[in-house]
Amino acid sequence: MRLTLGFSTCPNDTYIFDAMVHGRIDTEGIEFELVMTDVEELNRQAFSAEIDITKISYHAYAYIADSYLLLNSGSALGFKNGPLLISKYKVYPDEINNLKIAIPGKHTTANLLLSIAYPDHKNKKEYLFSDIEDVVLSGEMDAGLIIHENRFTYQQKGLKKVADLGEFWEAKTGMAIPLGGIVVNRKLSADIQRKVDRIMKRSVEFAFENPKASHPFVKHHAQAMDDTVMQSHIGLYVNEFTRDLGVDGRKAIETLFREATALGVIPKMREDIFVGAM
Repeated sequence: MRLTLGFSTCPNDTYIFDAMVHGRIDTEGIEFELVMTDVEELNRQAFSAEIDITKISYHAYAYIADSYLLLNSGSALGFKNGPLLISKYKVYPDEINNLKIAIPGKHTTANLLLSIAYPDHKNKKEYLFSDIEDVVLSGEMDAGLIIHENRFTYQQKGLKKVADLGEFWEAKTGMAIPLGGIVVNRKLSADIQRKVDRIMKRSVEFAFENPKASHPFVKHHAQAMDDTVMQSHIGLYVNEFTRDLGVDGRKAIETLFREATALGVIPKMREDIFVGAM
């Protein structure tokens, strides 16, 4: 059986998917046709519900829950790894609602957290995540919401942190920050969905047990990224929640959706959102 599989070129994704796409583990007869692109493009593709398995932002999942179920493995959740609001200048909290803010995509979880933290802010513009520092430095935008490896580089460019939305979320809920997850299409049988969940977990566990095995794949797609930044990126987003969401991970995701729904930021969510127990 051949299924389409979408994930980004970011180190945390290539690290956890390496084993399943290169036959290092038992894939139970499933082969994968890869779709590798930016996570916001993956979000957009998921709206058409054509792809079988894909990485998505948790914000995007709120709009595709009727078409997809969340896997219990492969997610990016954690502490102290949330999106940062940055600027060239010192910005006071009461000024944030008046800023022009560059965001890395309408349906990114970064934008969802911004909407929860500052529900009255309206002046946003979408950019590719890797361009956000530049548009802030040029003065095109007052501030930018950064994700991925930009967390490690913004200070080198003279930019300043305005707000840490991860810290905001942790202080508000005491829970991990749900950033991105892996989903499987509901049109597939329950047996195939559970099989995909098992394969994903096996791939993550292989990565943990053989961290050097994925290095060529990760490095190839990281392109010019410094090795130290590459490893920091993996360390920031890959953890025990990636192996298995567990009770705490699922609770954090449900809390994110509940908070956003209460503010009218996303539609009301259905309850059956996780692949069933194996």
